[in-house]
Amino acid sequence: MLDLGFVSAILPNMNLFEVLDFAHTQHFACVEIMCWPSANADTRRYAGVSHIAVDQLSTNDLLALKEQLAAHPVKISALGYYPNPMDPNEEQASFYREHIKKVIHAASVLGIGNVNTFIGRDYTKNVAYNIAKFKEVWPEIIALADSLNIKIGIENCPMFFTDDEWPGGKNLMTTPKIWDQLFEIIPSKNFGLNYDPSHMVFQMMDYTYPIYHYAEKLHHIHLKDVKVYPEKLNRVGILANPLEYHSPKIPGLGDIHWGKFISALNDVRYRGPIVIEVEDKAYEGSDEDIEKAILSARNHIKQYLP
Repeated sequence: MLDLGFVSAILPNMNLFEVLDFAHTQHFACVEIMCWPSANADTRRYAGVSHIAVDQLSTNDLLALKEQLAAHPVKISALGYYPNPMDPNEEQASFYREHIKKVIHAASVLGIGNVNTFIGRDYTKNVAYNIAKFKEVWPEIIALADSLNIKIGIENCPMFFTDDEWPGGKNLMTTPKIWDQLFEIIPSKNFGLNYDPSHMVFQMMDYTYPIYHYAEKLHHIHLKDVKVYPEKLNRVGILANPLEYHSPKIPGLGDIHWGKFISALNDVRYRGPIVIEVEDKAYEGSDEDIEKAILSARNHIKQYLP
């Protein structure tokens, strides 16, 4: 009923087919494949990984790759690229937006129906300013997706963790109130969510609420856990940089009850991909640790799947 996979960013030292072969060996149905640009990529953790170099492949190259992918038992759930397409540096923002378009084109040629990304944000400005900016830059991107029948899944990560993202964070798509405003501006059926429940937890929000209220907008699901440390929160408060009081974890080692989460997805008859995203510093010591993280998360989630 649900296709379990993982995000390829955690395996930067493997090529595309090594990632897919690993997924097959470990009984995954799908993988979200990262498609960062060959140059001018973000250098933050988990960014910059490119398992399909969409900016280096011609249409014929992509068509040849499509044939290879069709023969592989593991499918690609989405192409992923997570920059800040509303960066206050307009030259950077324009570069990011153009690469998003390249990813959308590649997805169309490859026959992959989903592209996942961020809305972005000028983190130095308020929400109203950024909504006005969204009206300027995003209709063109969604219009391209509509013309190619590609679903755009926006991850709901605030991208506010540390001082360099203070005070507003680098992604506007953070809360249902803001989602409603953006969906009203662009009412396309292809414009939706790559929903990650972990980002609701450290905002002190119900992580199942979006499942029940935005079922038709759920294009793709990230499975990442998070642990909030009450003793740290009591010292610094919610106005502190979020990494001062919480930490991303693999599913099963944080505060999310995954049985409750999977049950909610079943309640609304979600039938799309659910992919594990590993961003747990406790499992970054070696390639062996990374593989253990993926498999530990898989084992925890599978107990709730048919």
